[in-house]
Amino acid sequence: MSIHSARLTALREQLGRQGLDGFVVPLTDEHMSEYVGAYAQRLGWLTGFGGSAGTAAVLADAAAIFTDGRYTIQVREQVSGDEWQYVAVPENSVASWLVGHVGEGARVGYDPWLHTRAWVEDTRGALAARGATLVAVEANPVDAVWHDRPAPSPAPLSVHRDDHAGETSAAKRARVADWLGEVGADAVVIPALDSTAWLLNVRGADVSRTPVALAYTIVDADGTADLFVAPEKMTDAVHHHLGNAVRVHDRADFAPALGRFAGKRVAIDPALAVAAIFDAVEAGGGIALPVRDPTIIPKATKNDAEVSGHRAASIRDGAALTRFLRWIAAEAPRGGQTELSAAARLHQFREETDELRDLSFDAISATGPHGAIPHYHVTEESNLAIEPGQLYLIDSGGQYLDGTTDVTRVVPVGTPTAEMRDRYTRVLKGHIALATATFPPGTSGQQLDALARLPLWAAGLDFAHGTGHGVGSFLAVHEGPARIAKPTYPGGGPQEPLRAGMILSNEPGYYKAGEYGIRIENLLLVVERDLPGGEATMLAFETLTLAPIERDLIDAALLSNEERAWLDAYHATVTATLGPVLPDDDRAWLAEKCAPIAG
Repeated sequence: MSIHSARLTALREQLGRQGLDGFVVPLTDEHMSEYVGAYAQRLGWLTGFGGSAGTAAVLADAAAIFTDGRYTIQVREQVSGDEWQYVAVPENSVASWLVGHVGEGARVGYDPWLHTRAWVEDTRGALAARGATLVAVEANPVDAVWHDRPAPSPAPLSVHRDDHAGETSAAKRARVADWLGEVGADAVVIPALDSTAWLLNVRGADVSRTPVALAYTIVDADGTADLFVAPEKMTDAVHHHLGNAVRVHDRADFAPALGRFAGKRVAIDPALAVAAIFDAVEAGGGIALPVRDPTIIPKATKNDAEVSGHRAASIRDGAALTRFLRWIAAEAPRGGQTELSAAARLHQFREETDELRDLSFDAISATGPHGAIPHYHVTEESNLAIEPGQLYLIDSGGQYLDGTTDVTRVVPVGTPTAEMRDRYTRVLKGHIALATATFPPGTSGQQLDALARLPLWAAGLDFAHGTGHGVGSFLAVHEGPARIAKPTYPGGGPQEPLRAGMILSNEPGYYKAGEYGIRIENLLLVVERDLPGGEATMLAFETLTLAPIERDLIDAALLSNEERAWLDAYHATVTATLGPVLPDDDRAWLAEKCAPIAG
């Protein structure tokens, strides 16, 4: 019996002890985080799945794992099909699968600290129609059988300096207090880790690759706040930084504190707060107002200091990536390099900047068939040699005090095929179409998404992930609420209008299962633009990422004159900006790599 088979068996036995016929295991934590600490990796522990989004449902005689199109291949490589059904979302849902597999009278458990109230209500209603019951558990059955479960991180908080943040915490809290007056609330609960980090100008190290701490914040109408965090995380510097207006409590005291709002109106974001928070406020006699976290838009709309910092981080990071691209172009054809060794070398180039605080995510270092897995995660077991005839894809980023980066490039090892060049050029055309878009205020990413897909659609091709996501400022590399995606993409539906100051990725791709993958990713800043003869100020994109785009994969005959002009101008900017900060040999290589494309 494999280790994951044994764990599934142990969980089923525990469900029996708790009087449950099933249980739902999401990949999140009590803050509804995308990336979670080791202590909260219940889905990975149970199934072996290493992706960043997914859910499992376990019954006595059936089990399913739910993933979106980014993980279609990966989930089949990592999770046993003998024991788990693979279910695609959003085409299907956990609720619909449960309804089709449970019997009348079944009791399906869920942890109210790991699901939103909307999920609970939808799933409860679906099961009720089947004659089954959704049951909140006080003790998570996965935790009961996960005997070597890691403890939450003990890492201390740190101060995020005002010159990096561009605004003091006091000013941010005053803005939240004003907002509370506008919505008629007495307090707001801030459960999202990056929201607390942004609001209080603090950072942490509790989640791999994301500089946040496990904490909750409650802000009152007078602008004071209560921070709930493990006491050992507080330092004298952080106490001094927060001042007397932020009262510090043990994180364990958060749930009881939610009962102090009898007769008061408490704002809670239904998308970011788990069901248990709503339940606790209402059980204490409080009135829960389902409204959006007031820090979300200010956090996503970068101020001048944050934009300036990101530009500096982009130069630093682009120089490190350029050094790596030169290295991999020379070393890969010689043999001896692997996905792991290449990722380690890029990490080393970033560390040599002396400014790197962490990676912004585990690098997607993927060669050949692994490149066709959009969110591939290399391990010792999956590690492939980089060989001639393959495309090597590297999607990576860094966490710097002044900015968070995310960039993808593809390198041919040897001579690429005509098909590879065709697909790469179509992805590039879509990338350029989005980068050069001009659009009116009020436009959402959903309305722009097709621009990046049209060249692929023209050849009967597409890609099964979003085209762009928001990026934080020394925070989460995936930051809401704005994105560029089809409405059917997970979390679809109406999308956030883009605003000047938002930073988003531009990353169309193409993936041929079992053979190769292509993605070209730069980060974009939304800016205001006045056009000659125009009647209103429009919005457009400024490309922030600086790194050469692979010339040897471009079929110039497929590019229009305007597309060649954009590429040449971009490469000229890359050369002019990175050249002065690169060693001589790297500078010469970059100049050659960024030479104008022939017409």
